[in-house]
Amino acid sequence: MAFAIRNLSVLAYANGFTLWHYKSGADERGKLTVKNFFADAQDMLADGDLMIATTNRGPVLMAVMTSGGLVQATIMH
Repeated sequence: MAFAIRNLSVLAYANGFTLWHYKSGADERGKLTVKNFFADAQDMLADGDLMIATTNRGPVLMAVMTSGGLVQATIMH
C-alpha cells in the first residue's frame, strides 16, 4: 500500500520536535523504511522527529531523517 497522508497524525509537539503516529494498515515494517516512502509529508517532517507506526506485525518506533530533499525513516531497535 502506498503512503496515505490521512494516516499520519501528530501525537505531541514541543520545541521543534514532533512525535508522530502512522497507521500503515497492511504494510510490512520494511516498506516504511524505503527511502522517500514519506515524501508526501516532507514539508511536515524534520530531522530528529520520532514516529510510532502501527504495522501488520505490531507497533514500531522509527527515527525520521530528512536530507537533500529525501525522507528516511529508520527502525530503532
